[in-house]
Amino acid sequence: MSTGKGKVLELILEDGCRYVRVSCPSNLIPSPGQYLLAGDGSDAPLPVPLFHTDSAPQGFMHSTASLVHRTASTLVAAGPVPGSWHPGLELHLRGPLGRGFTLPASARKVGLVAFDDSPARLKGLIRPALKQEAAVVLLCNSAPENLPDDVEVQPLSALSEIVEWADYLACDVSRENLNQLREHLGKLNQLPAGKESQVLIRTPVPCGGLADCGVCAVSLKSDWRLACKDGPVFSWKEVS
Repeated sequence: MSTGKGKVLELILEDGCRYVRVSCPSNLIPSPGQYLLAGDGSDAPLPVPLFHTDSAPQGFMHSTASLVHRTASTLVAAGPVPGSWHPGLELHLRGPLGRGFTLPASARKVGLVAFDDSPARLKGLIRPALKQEAAVVLLCNSAPENLPDDVEVQPLSALSEIVEWADYLACDVSRENLNQLREHLGKLNQLPAGKESQVLIRTPVPCGGLADCGVCAVSLKSDWRLACKDGPVFSWKEVS
């Protein structure tokens, strides 16, 4: 975990979601499923959690104009992007935080399930999956913009078929709807050995794991865990 400064480059409205494009030191960019905490030095009491999403057609942009290598990355806030944020605003960043997704090198059939929200937090898995020549199917309520042509989009009603098809499944769900996802994915317990599945559980993460405040506590199979540092991505075996 590191700290540093970043800058808002652009605000983007896409897929019904407000994204923010941020320039920051490359060591602060979270992997898919991890997050940053961003503060703007204002009177806002809590920092904003930001998740990486590779949704921009140009992907990453590199600049060698400064002594510190900086990368421009498209991020999505766990909640609304503050209305006071604007291009040029300096951000105070801390991260990467939490446990992210682990895409198996052997995965060739990747299913991404946005159960109850935008697929933004899952998009960071798309390019790594395509790079290892995996087929990618995204399940969501509405087709997002700017996806690679190789990605197939299906409605959530196709969930059972994709669960059977995929050899790696990544899901995104709010804590409030986790039990609904458990019901829908009950078949996972019967999947063949070797099939990997993970779920990102969205909760508030105000302390970023520094204070063990318990706001992000999630009830898993055997005990309670803190999404801010034990997650927010968990193995389905921990959840079901």
